[in-house]
Amino acid sequence: MNNFLFRTLVRDWENTADPAVRDRYGRLAGFVGILSNALLCFMKIAVGIFSGSIAIIADGINNLADGASSVITLIGFKMSAKPEDQEHPYGHARYEYVAGLIVSFLIILVGFELLKSSLDKILHPAPLSFSWPVAAVLVLAILIKLWQAAFNRAAGKRIDSMTLLATAADSRNDVISTTAVLVSLLIGHFAQVNLDGWMGLAVALFIIWSGIGLVRDTISPLLGEAPDSELVQQIEQTAMSYSGVLGIHDLAVHNYGPGKIFASLHVEVDSVVDAMASHDLADSIEKRLREELHINITVHMDPVRVNDPNREPLKELLQQAIDAQPGFISFHDLRTVTGPTHTNVIFDVVVSQDCTLSEEEILRYFNQKLAEYDETFLASVEIDRCYITQNK
Repeated sequence: MNNFLFRTLVRDWENTADPAVRDRYGRLAGFVGILSNALLCFMKIAVGIFSGSIAIIADGINNLADGASSVITLIGFKMSAKPEDQEHPYGHARYEYVAGLIVSFLIILVGFELLKSSLDKILHPAPLSFSWPVAAVLVLAILIKLWQAAFNRAAGKRIDSMTLLATAADSRNDVISTTAVLVSLLIGHFAQVNLDGWMGLAVALFIIWSGIGLVRDTISPLLGEAPDSELVQQIEQTAMSYSGVLGIHDLAVHNYGPGKIFASLHVEVDSVVDAMASHDLADSIEKRLREELHINITVHMDPVRVNDPNREPLKELLQQAIDAQPGFISFHDLRTVTGPTHTNVIFDVVVSQDCTLSEEEILRYFNQKLAEYDETFLASVEIDRCYITQNK
């Protein structure tokens, strides 16, 4: 059903990498949330007043907050779709993350309000008025919220939106809270035990815990998290698919919001190849990555002396040294400069955040390894920090 709605109401619905399509998904989710939550709020507050259940009324107010969250989602997607300007040359796509953060804080606020009203209900219990029409309304509300959660999760996964995934989690919380309210009403009716306040308390704690987790998830991209491993793999595979590319390194990916990703990459090419041909190769890689992955990338060429007789033995030696040392990831830009008394072996080594060695210790380590190959070989090491997630 969700795919039918997307296909019917979202133009070019499968091209989710397009920022315009993302905006259409976000607007659709916002309108759906506003309409459905307004209906649920009216239904629950009405039956809450009729039955005298603070948990049902609180649940209805929660739906009112959900409607406000949908408005924020709508505004967030609209603002994130704004084009670049002089003050924000990288665009406004991070507004979507801000909208998700606001929704997360609203979830926590609703949780605390429900906690407060539930504690009051525990301290001052009041009899509940049960009726099957009330139970039927709550069952209908649960079904609507189940669909809401599935709809927002499907849309959120399709466009990789933390805002919509947060909204889906909020709808899931509503399913749990409304189910708890229904269970407490049934227990109160059949067992004559008033659990209204206690059920509300349990639901409130769960909502607060869920909201805190969502805050953590939405803050992470704002702070600058590691790029998606699948995106990194796609970039590397695309670059390495060109016959003139000998190796790649120094990939850096900067996320300015959905659809606004900037990256830089170094590609190794044979030093004897014409510079214009290598430049054309770099341009081809950039163009293809922009078209296929919708990222703005700059490719830098690094010439490599392929015919150096020491190249392959040194590559093997350095790879063994990298594999033997915790915190070392890889090396690149290997070249040698021969002098009258010694040969400088120049290369970059990529280290992770787990590396505990100082620069002096790293240099000493590689000089010891090179001495095993040739005592006249000295290491000249440039240390690079890794900005993408890698498994050694």
